[in-house]
Amino acid sequence: MKTNILVINGHPDPKSFCSALSEAYIAGAEGNGAQVRYLDLNKLSFDPILQYGYRQRTELEPELAEAQELIRWAHHLVFVYPTWWGAMPALLKGFIDRVFLPGFAFKYRQNSPLWDKLLVGRTAHLIVTMDTPSLFNRLIYRRAGHNVMKRNILQFCGIKPVRITEITPVKPSTPEQRDKWLNQVKQLGAKRA
Repeated sequence: MKTNILVINGHPDPKSFCSALSEAYIAGAEGNGAQVRYLDLNKLSFDPILQYGYRQRTELEPELAEAQELIRWAHHLVFVYPTWWGAMPALLKGFIDRVFLPGFAFKYRQNSPLWDKLLVGRTAHLIVTMDTPSLFNRLIYRRAGHNVMKRNILQFCGIKPVRITEITPVKPSTPEQRDKWLNQVKQLGAKRA
């Protein structure tokens, strides 16, 4: 059976290194027979603000309804994004706020502190670019942004395991180092297929 993979690029700049990393992953996965779909969030037209929280439903734009269908279709989700101020960019956070809704990604149980995880059976991989060195991010910041995405969002909805690949430090990197990273990510896609 072919693996259905959804790659989500959460960088707002279409010329970012995250775009190149997304393309590399897709090339590797498709080259090994996976079915791949791509969501480039900077090309979608949606309001990233969950206007009323969960008190009142905000109707989904057609592109967000389609994103939910792609998440249902996928066996494996790949999120490619930078770490800014210790976490994901606002565009990606807004996408998650608007798409990973009660009734779709999780469901609270009546009169209970527990919830049902509605996205069970899927796995995920975070490919995260940073300028902060990996060791510093681990020891000083304790991987706070990674933990929010992995535990508080994806695992909360039943997606596991969630693997993380850090691409760092990007800003001072050479073209040769970037080529190595692109090849590494292409291999990750090929391996996952």
